[in-house]
Amino acid sequence: MPNLLQDKVAIVTGSGRGVGKGVALQMAAEGAKVVVVDPGVNLDGSGFDQSIAEQVVGEIREAGGEAVACMESVATMEGGEQIVQTAIDNFGKLDVVVTCAGILRDRMIFNMGEQEWDDVIAVHLKGTFSVVKHACILFRQQRSGRIITFSSTSGLYGNSGQANYGAAKDGIAGFTRVVARDMGRYGVTANSIAPSASTRMIGSVPDEARNLRAARGMVGGNVGELRGQPEDIAPFTTWLASDEAAHVNGHVFYVTAGLVTLLNEPEPVRTMHTNGRWEVEDIIRVFPATLGMELHNPAPTPPPAV
Repeated sequence: MPNLLQDKVAIVTGSGRGVGKGVALQMAAEGAKVVVVDPGVNLDGSGFDQSIAEQVVGEIREAGGEAVACMESVATMEGGEQIVQTAIDNFGKLDVVVTCAGILRDRMIFNMGEQEWDDVIAVHLKGTFSVVKHACILFRQQRSGRIITFSSTSGLYGNSGQANYGAAKDGIAGFTRVVARDMGRYGVTANSIAPSASTRMIGSVPDEARNLRAARGMVGGNVGELRGQPEDIAPFTTWLASDEAAHVNGHVFYVTAGLVTLLNEPEPVRTMHTNGRWEVEDIIRVFPATLGMELHNPAPTPPPAV
């Protein structure tokens, strides 16, 4: 179905490069008018390059689409509000918000500094809130809207050296589930994507850290396996933004090349029950044969050196 987003207006944060750029180009190709949000920062959030967003805008316009660049930071409430206002000022309305913006400050937890924690939380978690909150004011009034946030297997399953990034990404998944419940009654949907693609962010992970994560494995079988290119995430994101996905709300999807997986919500696995309150002695006796059976340890203690 061509022109899936005809006459829609979409904000895509972090769309100067990588997954966000792929989403912006695909949405524009499907008829959306796009606000390309990207201050052109480095992977750690430093720097500023206005040309990054403008290059994507140029590509969209050369292909016959409509787009405008926005260099505001998602990390402040003022920036989030201005991003939404940019859509209104240039295109008169807003229909879709996609929050791809992110940075990395990888560090083992015992070495992580407060600023490394704060900066990553600010861009990912607060940066998602700052744009979505202001968009939802409009969406509630117009009784329509699509919100697509970006989570990560790093948060959903856990990656060593990414306490800040993982906390933010798992927080985004929870945030999205709540927004879906807050906004569903107004005809608005909110869903989240955990992407897997070869981006400059993935490429920046040191080989030592990459090998350590691979050796420890990840829960969930193939979920977390790196495949594909940034553009591979765009088709499903675009579909979620369309009227065709009006019935899909409050879910998290793992998306990579040729694969879309609906991830389950937290649910009970095993339960132990007693009348009244558990005593410590009873827990010691019962836990190993109930909840403790075949528990996965993501980082077991290595055997002592011989």
